[in-house]
Amino acid sequence: MGLTLGELAVRFGCELRGDAAVVVERVGTLAGAAPGDLAFLANPQYRSQLKGTRASAVVLDAAAAAECPAAALVHSNPYATYARIAALLHPEAPATPGRAPGAQVDASARVAASASIGANAIIGPRSTIGERVLIGAGCVIGADVHVGDDCRLHPRVTLEAGTRLGARARLQSGVVIGSDGFGYARDGRQWTKVPQLGRVRIGDDVEIGANTTIDRGAIDDTVIGDGVKLDNQIQVAHNVQIGEHTVIAACTGISGSTRIGARCMIAGAVGIVGHLDICDDVVVTGLSMVSHSISTPGVYSGGIPAEPAAVWRRLVGRLKRIDALAGRVTRLEQDGKR
Repeated sequence: MGLTLGELAVRFGCELRGDAAVVVERVGTLAGAAPGDLAFLANPQYRSQLKGTRASAVVLDAAAAAECPAAALVHSNPYATYARIAALLHPEAPATPGRAPGAQVDASARVAASASIGANAIIGPRSTIGERVLIGAGCVIGADVHVGDDCRLHPRVTLEAGTRLGARARLQSGVVIGSDGFGYARDGRQWTKVPQLGRVRIGDDVEIGANTTIDRGAIDDTVIGDGVKLDNQIQVAHNVQIGEHTVIAACTGISGSTRIGARCMIAGAVGIVGHLDICDDVVVTGLSMVSHSISTPGVYSGGIPAEPAAVWRRLVGRLKRIDALAGRVTRLEQDGKR
């Protein structure tokens, strides 16, 4: 599907520097693009590749446009603009209505005629599947589940009983929504399971990466707000609440009953302990441990960057001696007051 630069400039509010009649058909990287490709420059790290690009056009900001050897689509947010154009040039294949061989749909389930049910998928009692939904092969939809219009579930997604999924959600393979939370009561020398009676409620336009798990609430629901984006292999425990348009990178673990605000950015491999609040507009950098509530927007870090092993051992040795050093300082201060 080819589009002229003139069409793209008008549609996405870009300043066009070049021939409006030039047609682009696909996207490519600055280094790997060929004629007919559209590339983009958003990270200054790749600016050295701009002069040698063979792309027919590049999406970039005004500061870099003077160096562009091809036609330029100039926008203050080149990455988001590129994303919208890429989605237009490479649209998802529409769902093919119907049921593939081996699909099992309970007689009490309501499935829109425009939905596509993949091979060996299972849809449980009283569940509702909306318009133009794509259910991939091997998905399991439990009882009383609601899947909103235009959702796409890749193969082997599991939605446990009672899950509510808003419109236009994208769930990658291996996602499990609504499994039991990790709830156990100490009973002498053993543990007694606490029934997990809540659900998971997910808003509109949410995307969830491969093998991410979101546990059902213990009593109240686990809630994921509109526009949230979750990467691969994230664990969201029971009764967690995540605010609108928050993004969380891979391998983060969020303990139970934590509340994360709107528009937060949580980097990879962050650990968040339970029963705390993180306010809106917080950024947490990678490998941090969040052990207390955060009430002021800003950037928070907790991990120590990697160092050569010899340097790291010296740092650890000094950390272990901090208590002794603090004791010496206290004694010196007390002696000075006498």
